[in-house]
Amino acid sequence: MKITEGGVTAAKGFEAAGAEAGIKYQNRKDMALIYSQAPCVLAGTFTSNVVKAAPVLWDRNVVENAPFGQAVIVNAGIANACTGKEGYEYCERTAAKAAAVLGIPKESVLVASTGVIGMQLPIDRIEAGIEKLAGEKQDTSKAGTLAAEAIMTTDTHSKQAAAEVVIDGVKVTVGGMCKGSGMIHPNMCTMLAFVTTDAAISKELLTKAVKEDVTDTFNMVSVDGDTSTNDTLLVMANGMAGNSEINEVGPAYEAFREALHYVNESLAKMMAGDGEGATALIEAKVVGAATKDDARKLGKSVICSSLTKAAIYGHDANWGRILCALGYSGVSFEPEKLELYFESKAGKILIYKDGVGADYSEEEAGRILSEPEVTILVDMKAGEESATAWGCDLTYDYVKINADYRS
Repeated sequence: MKITEGGVTAAKGFEAAGAEAGIKYQNRKDMALIYSQAPCVLAGTFTSNVVKAAPVLWDRNVVENAPFGQAVIVNAGIANACTGKEGYEYCERTAAKAAAVLGIPKESVLVASTGVIGMQLPIDRIEAGIEKLAGEKQDTSKAGTLAAEAIMTTDTHSKQAAAEVVIDGVKVTVGGMCKGSGMIHPNMCTMLAFVTTDAAISKELLTKAVKEDVTDTFNMVSVDGDTSTNDTLLVMANGMAGNSEINEVGPAYEAFREALHYVNESLAKMMAGDGEGATALIEAKVVGAATKDDARKLGKSVICSSLTKAAIYGHDANWGRILCALGYSGVSFEPEKLELYFESKAGKILIYKDGVGADYSEEEAGRILSEPEVTILVDMKAGEESATAWGCDLTYDYVKINADYRS
């Protein structure tokens, strides 16, 4: 696998655009388009929240029932969630307008929204924005970046990733973009992620790859424990790379999965590190667990602990908070057996072993925890399974951002 530059336009046949439509924000891009020159096989995962936004309902129907997909229209600023019948009708009007200007079936258009819950979309501005996007779409890296910037809300930077693999002697590319900074605790943040690939792959195998990989990537991220009404991951495969269709598990499928995993994991980590008000990306790596499910639960429990997140913000090696989070994870284990380490570019330090705190330097631990990326390594000494979860520290700015989010 080769890591490459770009995002949703990295794969062959995909175009994108970002434009200013005045949905909620002023003087900034707030609408994006992803368009494929050829029809795409679709796969997707969506929020487990019982309260689902209108775009989630629309997209789930397209992914499950439409013969193909070809375009995605995204707006930032208004979530189109809890908007009733009118909100769903606006999804249909958005798709109809995009279909008309792009010359594709309405049923092949997916829609996504992110922002404030409960507000109705200004559909006239949405429709005007679609015309602008259609006229500006390109297959360049710059166009992909403009689209990635347009879907941001409280994000501090755009998020893109891409990778290449060789299948059947031809280059296959997977690229993606996402947004998410707060209300991130996916269970499939507002999390929106869009992945494009020129691989030829069956819908069955694409769906299998996406659903399996989400378990160890997007679903291992938490910023604040809030599962959004809008969480969506859409994957589009247009087959334009020219490889033989991947329709069975084997070397070609595994090569594709490797590239997909890199893109998904990279985007997930970018979201965690860009959590609202965050100063550090926290990685909780659990090894030596009895089962894979145990490892996932333990890692996610540490990442979700507000006390642990606050301790990392204060560069405080308060390992008791981590032990506490492990203890209420729902996993049974022997605390006297596990080992706990802090690790970063500044070094690695053992802080807990044999049921008690290790003889470590608080000053050295503080230096390790002062880096922008910190790993909490937990060795359960109970088996061979491992998992990694990602989150961020909890700062004063998180409260400030969310206290006046609507204004």
